[in-house]
Amino acid sequence: MMTSITGYPTGHGFAVSARTQGITSGRKGSTALATKSTLPATGHRWPLAAVVTVRDFVDKVANSSPARLALIVFALVILAFTLALSLPAAARDGHATAFHDALFTAVSAVCVTGLTTVSTALHWSFFGQLVILIGIFVGGLGILTLASLMSLMVSKRLGVRGKLIAQEAMNAGRLGEVGTLLRIVISTSVAIEVVLALAMAPRFLVLGESLPQAIWHATFYSISSFNNAGFTPHSDGVVPYEADLWILVPLMIGGFVGSLGFPVLMVLLATGFRFKKWTLHAKLTIQVSLMLLVAGAVLWGAMEWTNPATIGNMSLGDKITHSIFASVMTRSLGFNLVDMNSMHPSTMLLTDALMFVGGGSASTAGGIKVTTLAVMFLAIVAEARGDNDVKIYGRTIPQGTMRVAISVIMMGATLVMVACGLLLAISGQSLDRVLFETISAFATVGLSTGLSSELPPSGVYVLCAMMFFGRVGSITLAAALALRQRRQLYHYPEERPIIG
Repeated sequence: MMTSITGYPTGHGFAVSARTQGITSGRKGSTALATKSTLPATGHRWPLAAVVTVRDFVDKVANSSPARLALIVFALVILAFTLALSLPAAARDGHATAFHDALFTAVSAVCVTGLTTVSTALHWSFFGQLVILIGIFVGGLGILTLASLMSLMVSKRLGVRGKLIAQEAMNAGRLGEVGTLLRIVISTSVAIEVVLALAMAPRFLVLGESLPQAIWHATFYSISSFNNAGFTPHSDGVVPYEADLWILVPLMIGGFVGSLGFPVLMVLLATGFRFKKWTLHAKLTIQVSLMLLVAGAVLWGAMEWTNPATIGNMSLGDKITHSIFASVMTRSLGFNLVDMNSMHPSTMLLTDALMFVGGGSASTAGGIKVTTLAVMFLAIVAEARGDNDVKIYGRTIPQGTMRVAISVIMMGATLVMVACGLLLAISGQSLDRVLFETISAFATVGLSTGLSSELPPSGVYVLCAMMFFGRVGSITLAAALALRQRRQLYHYPEERPIIG
């Protein structure tokens, strides 16, 4: 009996896998080379064995549990950016940044949140800000996109289950389209960010900045806005531009477009504004997003209209601008023109609700997603009418989709409740501030009452966990549940418990 290169016994010589043959093909004695690469005596060939091992592991995880691969990839990406931000060169003073601050900033950047424990403009050097910007761009592509790209880079292919989960994430029509759609996602992101940067750069020049500064700030804001990150290279944020529509409008457009999600953007690219040709997902996402935008602006403006600490003393035009801007920001973007601590308690509660909902699925925004809210609302309406099916636009929403929506909402609410309890015990702060900061972290919004910078390291780690699970939890849960529908050969008798 012979032994294969993977260490498993075979009865017919060497069991060389197709993947190993792909690496060593084209060379005389390729089988022998592959076998020798695993032996300690051939020290100069150990990298080949490492490549084979890593590729086999990625293949195995991608095909057996793509959601697990996505979590591993995201965690490794965060670790890499944490190490980069820990370098002395990343800090403006030339000293290494404390681990909890570097970790928090890396998680906030990769999870496109925008919460900070140290000032982005004052603490980090140009290198540190560049690392943050790259983290925002990478994180904005999405966890499942990153996992699919890693599988493609390492294995040169996606397995069937890997394609299925990528297809679920991007709403691809056929498995063969997944690779093409991954390229479209990246090219679309870059194109939109370039347009936003070109729109803002001339304004920064007019405001007196040098050409390099104007280009850098425009690039930073364009990537930060489209990816709904909320990081700013200025120490006072966007407050100096509170009446400058040349800056505020591109920020709002970038944030809103980014919050729609890549599946919706690809539908718009393919069909334009022909509503009848949109997918059901695109219809629900755009309609609910616009409804929340309008409702949020009206309610936020009405609640703060007479508040002298926010917009009470402003002109009518500035009040309207601030109201619309605040509504867009609460959807996950995270820039702010007013002090969050100065808002009325009712406005903070409204902001909590809008942040919890977030943006579209497979988007740069966070939250439980607008389609989740839409599906649950439609289910309530159907139940009130006594309908057996949940219907909208001539389509029936499957029962499995509603179960996933319920799971996502319950998971989000549970995470927020547990994190709130921990932060209340750690910080001793009031519930309104803790709840606001917790939901902002979970929904990857970035709006802050300043609590993040006041927390001890233990509280910082809690918010790190919230940002991580908020970014990857609902996505991987929804994708994993979508692929775990089992066939049942039997059905138990029905019995209804009392509800309500």
